[in-house]
Formats: sequence, structure tokens, C-alpha cells
Amino acid sequence: MHQHSRVEIDFKGKPRIALVGNPNVGKSVVFELLTGKYVTVSNYPGTTVEVTQGTSNFDRKEAVVLDTPGINNLIPRSEDERVTRDILLEERPKVVVHVADSKNLARNLQVTLQLIEMGLPLVLDLNMWDEAVQKNIRIDSAKLTELLGIDVVETVATEKRGMGKLIHAVSSPRVSTLRIDYGETIENAINSLERILPDTTISKRAQAIMLLCGDETFKKLLIYKGIRDEVVNEIGRIKIQTQKAFGRPLSYVINRKRWEKIRGIVREVVSESPGGTSPVFKERLGKWMMSPVWGFPILIMVLFVVYKFVGQFGAGTSVDFLENKVWGSAEGPTGGFDIAFRIPFSNAWHTITHINFQGINWYLKAMVDKFGIPILIEEFLIGKYGLITMGLTYSTAIVLPIVSFFFIAFGILEDSGYLPRLTVMANRIFKRIGLNGKAALPMVLGLGCDTMATLTTRTLDTKKERIIATLILALGIPCSAQLGVVLGMLGSISLKALLVTFGVVLFQILLVGFLASKIIRGEPSDFIIEIPPIRIPKVSNVFIKTVARLEWFLKEAVPLFLLGTLMLFIVDKTGLLKVLERLCSPVITGLLSLPQEATWTFIVGFLRRDYGAAGLYQMQQAGLLTATQIVVSMVVITLFVPCLANFFVIIKEHGLKKALYMAGFIFPFAILVGGILNLFLKMMNVQF
Repeated sequence: MHQHSRVEIDFKGKPRIALVGNPNVGKSVVFELLTGKYVTVSNYPGTTVEVTQGTSNFDRKEAVVLDTPGINNLIPRSEDERVTRDILLEERPKVVVHVADSKNLARNLQVTLQLIEMGLPLVLDLNMWDEAVQKNIRIDSAKLTELLGIDVVETVATEKRGMGKLIHAVSSPRVSTLRIDYGETIENAINSLERILPDTTISKRAQAIMLLCGDETFKKLLIYKGIRDEVVNEIGRIKIQTQKAFGRPLSYVINRKRWEKIRGIVREVVSESPGGTSPVFKERLGKWMMSPVWGFPILIMVLFVVYKFVGQFGAGTSVDFLENKVWGSAEGPTGGFDIAFRIPFSNAWHTITHINFQGINWYLKAMVDKFGIPILIEEFLIGKYGLITMGLTYSTAIVLPIVSFFFIAFGILEDSGYLPRLTVMANRIFKRIGLNGKAALPMVLGLGCDTMATLTTRTLDTKKERIIATLILALGIPCSAQLGVVLGMLGSISLKALLVTFGVVLFQILLVGFLASKIIRGEPSDFIIEIPPIRIPKVSNVFIKTVARLEWFLKEAVPLFLLGTLMLFIVDKTGLLKVLERLCSPVITGLLSLPQEATWTFIVGFLRRDYGAAGLYQMQQAGLLTATQIVVSMVVITLFVPCLANFFVIIKEHGLKKALYMAGFIFPFAILVGGILNLFLKMMNVQF
């Protein structure tokens, strides 16, 4: 049994409580239960990694709770892991709650032992306890508490079970004195380093072990904090001298000793028997989802359902109602709308009542006319490129319903356990273009909204991966609003037109991704991901996540849409829009062989991708485009520069220089691909 000390927290000073854990262990659910809905999300200083912060009451005293990025190790191999390590160093948490997956205790104890070595007040939360029981995994929590010297609590966060015990343990955490013997040579090196290392929020022993493991980011942090050059040199000398005694890297030797300790602990506290009540079908389904044979058919089925829900109901029915009936047009009344329902087993509808609402924009126009507001201000607010009639209407009537339904679908896929399996399957493809399976999530989100998806590239581990993913999103991933128009246009021609268009786009994505992976400097990160069991999503969890993400989206994206509208208004009023049309017209009519009217659609497509597609759709309906011209124009509009809001987000994430580089590459590249495709289709006399 290990001795320990108990720390009484002064809640009056709003201490910081850090939640730490591997990905997919339910850490965010624990955070939501501790803090409620009043949380803030911000980038950790100097990074693009988001950290969520909220407040919680313990014995009627307030504390700040930090939800750190998911980690697999505290020797950082990714920016997420570095940020979590830095939070433990810089934020001086009074207690760390390590949220672990009960089913995978051995793997989770790797982080637990590192936290213990840091000398931090610690509580181990064995979450997902019900799933361990289902698999006939029994953990002796009392024995584990004795061996580790910290409080161990069993929870099922999704059902709020065990949260009272967790809160009680957090109010009075322990500091363990558990110590791993790394052998005489390494222990001597640790002792030598401890004598020269500075005092920080973590123990000198932990600092020494991190340096021996080759943590260069920690070494740079010590240098930044003002450690002397002679100390830096001595650290290097001790590490080199110690390494000479081993044929393997010191990090390997240290991890092997740590795993020996973990295996010993697991043998004492875990018992596992065959069988269990875990549904066999769910386990098989989970394996099928990652299978090379069944994985892709399941993926196609999932994407089809998501498209029907998001692309048709969200981007179709919901957008039509909000845009045409709720917001309407400043030019005339909407005529109101009926509240009705369809009679089952028939095509008949029963109207309950008629709502005589003529549209927000129409009422605003009437108000402007009544008060005699100057024409310039009127056009600025409710004109063709008005801040309200275009900017606000677009962001709330078109983008908001699309991303709302997408967030619902995304939440269901996330909570069901499908998304991690999708990343495993996608890893086989993405590793060819300098990414790994984690990039599948931004790509799937991009089918909802590229602006939002670009923000989520922050979850990727390296700068190189984030740049490549952003470039691919900007180049060839159509948002759901644009995708709906494109599919409608191509579907009215033939299946061949659909296959040619998306075949060309997919090939360009793979080509550009492959070339970018060779040109952009940096190494790809390791692909390590936790595979949770297949679960039935809980409505309450999906709802909470959707609301939180929508709040984040409104804060991040809507101001960018309004800024884009303002810029278009200025460009239109200064006459630059017509100048751009005249400059671009020769390229559109010559190289792409499209009508001159198509020039405007590509320019406006920079404001909104689906505006460009919708303009081409109107030209198709008017009979101004041939089948070949439609295919060429669909390829170009899909590969075309990102919308203005997405462009601003790229600037925000990567800086103006990289954003201009991307736009400067994508614009001529899209035109070139369209020109080559146009020439090829004509030479081969391809008919659609």
C-alpha cells in the first residue's frame, strides 16, 4: 500500500480542474455534467487547438473546469498532446481528473502513471463501467485505489451514474507516492537531472523522465523559461551518457518498464471471463464497418441516408421554407404559408390553418419606405447585396438549417461509434496523400459546410496535415447546398454525366493531395485512434452537442458571411464587379466554351458556392447550356475557389499568405482542368 497525502482545495480562489483522457472515453460528457451549458471555447495560446472551459460548483464553491484535448501519451507526438501537457504545466491545476475507459484499463493506465509521476493531485474516473460489465470485465476498484494511492471512481457518464462520488473525490484529491523503478542506470540519470532542473508545477522526477524520453518540446519550454545554457548542455550530456548503456532508445526502455508495472497492476485488479451480455450483432456490425469488403457498401448506405436527411430535407425542404416563406424577398410578399399534414396512405393534405406572414424582408422594405431612408442605406440593408437580404438571410435561412441537420446527423454517427470506424477505413486512402484517417471527419463535415469543416482541421495532428486538408476542402469538397444543385443538374442529363463529373473531381483531389504531400514540408503523424463499441445514440446527448456546435458556428461563421456580403456590396457599387466580368469573360467563353452569362455565376460563386451553381441551374432551365457545357461548368464550379466565408476562415487558420497561395493555385487550376476536359470531350465526341 502506498502512502499518499490529501490536498484540501481552496474553492474561493476558483481553482482549475483539468479533465485528461484518451480520445473517445466520454471525457466531454463528464465535462458537460460537471459544468452545464455555460462554457467557453477558445484556442490555446499560440496554437489552433481548442480548449473548452466551464465552471462547476463543489460544496457551493466555484471551480474552473478545463476539458483538455484527447491524448494517448504525455510525451507529445501531436499538437493536441502538447497542449494538454502544457495545460498541466502552465494552468497549475489543483486537481486532475483522468477519465479512462474501463474496458481498456491497461492502455489508459499509461497516462495515469505519467500523471502520478508528475506529482499532481489526481482522481481516476473509470468511465463506461456498464460496457466493461457487459464484456464480463471485472475491476477491483478498491484494490486499484490501494495500488495507485489515489481515489478511483466508477461512472457511467451518459446515464449520470457515479457523478456524485466523482464530485466528492474531486473535492479532496490525493497525491500518490507510487514510484516505478527504472533500473540503476536510468535512476542515477534521473537523480542527476533532478539536482539541476528548476522547480515547476510538476515534479522534477517527471521532468527528468520526459527529457530522457527525448521530449524536445519540453526542453524548448525550459529554455524559454530561462534555464541556463550550461544546464541545457548538462542535460544533453547526461542523456547521451545514459543512452550508451542501452541498445534501444531510452524512451523504449522507460516505456517497457512502465508497461511491466501496468501489467502487474492489471493482473491484480482485473478479471475477465468469456461470454458477457455484450450484443454479438453489435460487435459484428462494428467489424463489418471496418471491413474492406463490407465497409464501403455500409459507407455508401450511410452517406445516402445522411444526404437524404441533410441534402434533401435540410438543404431542400427546410431551406425553401425559411428562405422563401420566413425571410422572403424585399421585392414582394410571400403569400403566407399553410400549416398542414399529409393524410396517411394517401397523397392528400389536410390544412389546419393559413399563416398570413409575408416575409421578414418584405416587412423591412415596407418599414424602410415608410421612414424614407436614403437609397444607399436602403440598398446596403435590403438591396441585391444587402446586409440583411443577402448576408443575414443567407447565413440563417440557408446555411443554418443545413449545418443544423448536419450536426444532428454528425452527432448520431459520432455517438453510435461509426465515425472512428470510418477513420480506420479511410486511413488506407488518406495516407496516400499525406494524411491519415482522422482527415475523414473534416471531409465529411465539408459536405455540410466547408467553412465549418476548415475550422475542424484543427483536430489534425500536424501543421502539414492541416494545410493539405484545408487545400483539399477548398479545392474539391462541395458543400451540401452546392451539392444539391449539382446533383439536380447532372441527374437531369444522365448517369454518365454524373460519373464523369465526380470522377474528374475525385481524381483532381487525389492528384493535388498526393503532390501537396510531396511538396509541403513535414512528417505525417502516427494514426492512433480508440475504437468504441457500437452504441444506440442518446437523444439528449445528440441534442446537447448539436446546440453547443450551433452556438459555436453562429459565433465563428455568421460574422464572416456578413463581412463577405459587405465586400460584395462595395465591389458592386464601385463598379469593380462589372470590370471583373469583362476581364474574366474571354477565359469563360474561350477556354471553357461557356456562354458569356456564365461569367457572373463564377464571380458570385466566390461569395457563395451554391449561388454560382444556382446561376448555372437557371441557365440550364433557360436552355442556354448544352450537356457538355453543363459537365464542364459543374467540374469548374466544384473545383473553383472557396466561398468568401471559407476564404476568411483559411486566413484565420493559416494566415493571409497561405490563403492567397491556395486561392492563387485553385483558381487557374480549376479553369485549366475545365479547359482540358472541354477539349477532351469535344475531341472524343463524347455524348451525354
